[in-house]
Amino acid sequence: MRIPACLLLAALLAMLAAGRLGATGIRPPNILFVLADNWGYPHAGILGDPLAQTPVFDRLAREGVLLNRAFCPVPSCSPTRACLLTGRAAHQLGEAASLWSGFDRGHRVFTDLLREGGYDVGFTGKGWSPGNHRDSGWRENPVGPEFKSFEAFLKQRNKARPFFFWLGNTDTARHRWRYDPADWAGLEASRLQIPPAFPDDPATRTTLLAYYASVRRMDLAIGEEIARLERLGLLEETIVVYTSDNGWQMPRGLANCYDTGCRVPLAVRWGRRLPAGRTLEEFVSLTDLAPTFIELAGLPVPPGMTGRSFADLLQGRAETARRDAVFLERERHANVRRGDLSYPVRGIRTRDFLYLWNLRPDRWPAGDPELYHAVGPFGDVDQSPLKDLLVAGEGRPELARFRALALDRRPVAELYDLRADPHQLHNVATVADYAEVRRELHERVVRWMRETDDPRMDPACDDWDKFPYHGPPARPAGTDRRPESGGSGR
Repeated sequence: MRIPACLLLAALLAMLAAGRLGATGIRPPNILFVLADNWGYPHAGILGDPLAQTPVFDRLAREGVLLNRAFCPVPSCSPTRACLLTGRAAHQLGEAASLWSGFDRGHRVFTDLLREGGYDVGFTGKGWSPGNHRDSGWRENPVGPEFKSFEAFLKQRNKARPFFFWLGNTDTARHRWRYDPADWAGLEASRLQIPPAFPDDPATRTTLLAYYASVRRMDLAIGEEIARLERLGLLEETIVVYTSDNGWQMPRGLANCYDTGCRVPLAVRWGRRLPAGRTLEEFVSLTDLAPTFIELAGLPVPPGMTGRSFADLLQGRAETARRDAVFLERERHANVRRGDLSYPVRGIRTRDFLYLWNLRPDRWPAGDPELYHAVGPFGDVDQSPLKDLLVAGEGRPELARFRALALDRRPVAELYDLRADPHQLHNVATVADYAEVRRELHERVVRWMRETDDPRMDPACDDWDKFPYHGPPARPAGTDRRPESGGSGR
C-alpha cells in the first residue's frame, strides 16, 4: 500500500516536533511564570518582613528554591520586561530601554522560541507594558497570545503539549492601592517598620499600609492559580517562578538603581525535581530568565543573549558559573523633563558595594520640579500621600533630608558600602579610603558597557532623548488641573 506523500510529511513533522520536545524522551515541564508589578524586596514573610503576608510565595520558596540576590536589570516596568523577554541588556534594545516605548519586532523573544519548540504559550494581565508594540510590527503582545484568565488558557490549550503561561499580576501597582483602613484589616500596624529614607509621619504610614495590603491581595490571587494547578493534577509537573519586575513604587524606589528599585523577591518550585528548602545567595538578574526557561524546556539557547541560564544552579549542579555582581541601568522612565530628556545611569551591585554612574548629573533624577505628569511634580516619583508630604515640605527642616534623598539632583558618582550602610543612604564616592574601590567598580562598568556595545560609550549619545514617548505627556505646571488620583500606568 502506498502512503500519500502528504501523510508522510505530516508524520515527519510530528516526529521532528516530538524530538524538539525532548530528545531524552522526557516530556518538557510546564512553566507558570508569575510576574508581579512593583513588588519589592524584602516584602515577603519568608524574607523577614514582619508585615508582609505572603503565604503562597513563602510556600513555593520552602518547597523549592529561594534566590535571595535577584535583581531586575532596569528599575522600570517595560524595559525590564523587554530584557526578560529577550535575555539581553536594556541598552541593546534601542527604544525598548525606556518606559512607554516601542519594541522593535526584530528582537527575538524567548516565548517565540518556546512556541517554535512545541509549547503552548499565553498570558493574562500585564505582559510587555506599558508601551506601543503594534507600531513596531507586532500583531500581538510580545509575550504572546492574551487570554482572559489562566483558567481560560488551561481549558483551551492543547493538552498534548507542555505550556508556558505568563501571569501578570498588577495588585501591587500604585494605581491599585486602596487608601481605606478597612482594606488594611488584619495587618499588624504596630509592626510596621518605617524605612530610614522616609519620615515617620501619618502620610508615610498610610502609604505603607496601602502597599502592604496590596501585597496581601497579590499573594491571595496567585494562591488561587496555584490551587487550580493542584486540583488539575498539574502542579508537580509545572515549574512555578514567582517574582516581580522591579522594586516598590515609592520615593527612591521605582526608577532608581538602589536596592529599593532593583532588588526583587524570587522563588522557584518544581515538585521533586528541585531539592526543597534551599536559599541561594548567588546573584541572578531577571535577564537570566530567558535562557533559563529555554534550557529548562530542553531547547538550545541562541547566541547573543547577555543573560546566563541558572538552570544548573537551580538543580543543584555546579556547572553554572557563579556571579559576583549584577549590572544595573536606566534611561528615560516617564516624560518628566523638559525636552523629553532621559536620566541615564549605569551601575554595578556586588555583595559589599553599590556603584552608580549618573551620566547626566545636571538633570533631575526624579523629574523636573516645574513639570508634572499624571503623578505630579517630580514625575518619576509616583503619587502617594508620602510623595505629597515630601513635595509640600519644602522649607520644613525636619523633612529636608528626606526630600534630598528622594528629589534632589545627584552627583556623577554614587558609592555605597553595604556592610555599613545597607539602606544606601550615605554616598562615600568622594571619601579617600574608597578611591580604589570606586576606580575598580567604574572600570568594571565601563568594560561591561564596551563588551555589550552600549551606545552611551559615546559621550555625545542622545538616542534616548529622541525616541518616541507613547505615554501621557508632561505639561508645564499650571497649564491644566492635576488629577486628584490616577497613576502613570507603569
